[in-house]
Parts: sequence; structure tokens; C-alpha cells
Amino acid sequence: MIKNLTWGVLEKSLEGLAERFQATSQNIANMNTPRYARREISFEDQLKEVIEAPNRLPLKLTNEKHISNIDDDISQVSPHERSVGYEIYRLDGNNVDPETEMARMAETRMTYQALSMRMRGKINGLRRVIGGGP
Repeated sequence: MIKNLTWGVLEKSLEGLAERFQATSQNIANMNTPRYARREISFEDQLKEVIEAPNRLPLKLTNEKHISNIDDDISQVSPHERSVGYEIYRLDGNNVDPETEMARMAETRMTYQALSMRMRGKINGLRRVIGGGP
């Protein structure tokens, strides 16, 4: 396992995007189900906190019960799912807009592909360093 902030961010981003892809697929599949509330997956804010942690001035902890203002553990980042039931889109109570969901699906797919390419580039770089060739 690679212990590197960049690698961890890429890994957690791919994990979150995979869950977002599933949630969006489920939203599209249920676009004709009455009273279905669409699902959203969020993880970017947590990743931003971990990435920016080294740039923050840490609080002084004088007791083991004090809570640190710096969360630098990438393993604590996990995608959060929430149901968006308060945005009613149609008269039957369903709030899935097919066009919005398809756009979200395309954005998720493109982002996943870009991050996968970045991860592949890091792996190829490690192979070159180790001596495994191009």
C-alpha cells in the first residue's frame, strides 16, 4: 500500500465517484417511481479539509480530550449519502430530473476517467523508478 497524500486523495476520490455513479444510476432507474427522493453523494468537502490541513495553524492541545483542528487522516474520509426529499420536481412526489441526472452521470464518468489516468501515470512513474521499464 502506498502511503502518500496524493495517492490517498486519488483513491478516495475514485471511491466517492463510484458511489456517486451508483446513486445517479439508481436515480435514473427510479425516475418514474412515485415519491422517490433522489440520492446524492458528497465527499469533496472532506477531501478538501485533509488536503488543506498542513496549511492550517494547529491548535495547542493541553489535554488528551481536546479536539484537534487538523484532520490529516485520509482514511477517515468516506462518501456521505443523503436523500434529497425536500425538492419536489413533479406532482407524484418524484424529484428526479432526467436531464440533470444524465449530466451528473457524464460529469462523474469524465472525472473518474481523468483521475484514473492520473493514477495510471503515478503507477507508471513508480515502475520507471523501480526499474520495470516504461
